[in-house]
Amino acid sequence: MLNLFVIIILSYLVGSIPTSIIVAKKVKGIDIRNHGSGNAGGTNTLRVLGWKYGILVMVIDSLKGTFAVLVISRIYLSDSLFQHETIFNDFAVVQIIAGISTVLGHIWTIFAGFKGGKGVATALGFLLGIVTVDVLLAFAIFFFVVFVSKYVSLASIIAAFSLPFIMIIRENIFNVNIQSYTTLLPFIILISSIVIFTHKKNIVRLINGNETKIKVKKNK
Repeated sequence: MLNLFVIIILSYLVGSIPTSIIVAKKVKGIDIRNHGSGNAGGTNTLRVLGWKYGILVMVIDSLKGTFAVLVISRIYLSDSLFQHETIFNDFAVVQIIAGISTVLGHIWTIFAGFKGGKGVATALGFLLGIVTVDVLLAFAIFFFVVFVSKYVSLASIIAAFSLPFIMIIRENIFNVNIQSYTTLLPFIILISSIVIFTHKKNIVRLINGNETKIKVKKNK
């Protein structure tokens, strides 16, 4: 179990890399958390620094999650996570643990006073490495909601909420054999819930009608 602990720590540390804070400091010499919405994530970077740096931060934050599940999780050397046979005797559970650790690192980064982003890009990045088709469909929903509503927060919430249902529909209605489905679904529900929870303030603002719509600042 020692190498599993190492995976959790390494994944958390990778997730903790404060991409938006680093980029904002290098580009403009500012703390991104003191500008825009105050969130240390890609969406706020897009608002404050422009689309080029916003997309850069989103891509890097996504890659943190993908790296954790495709590379760091490989440190685990045992054939199974548990000694006795269970539904969790599946390498996918190690990948999920690595992915969740990365998301937690992004949200509560040790390198920036435990005040990071909301974990959407990192969560989608790690899930993309495991349930690729389902996440791509969630991405499509995300971009559609952004296009229609101009609310990135609403799109993030709906995309996170829809992901488990996409899996359920594909597996049980369209009879697609999703590898490690019974292992993955509970964890994906958990990570979707975490992402939605981090948007609790946005949900209040959406209900009250004072959530800010996306306005992209042009790069100079």
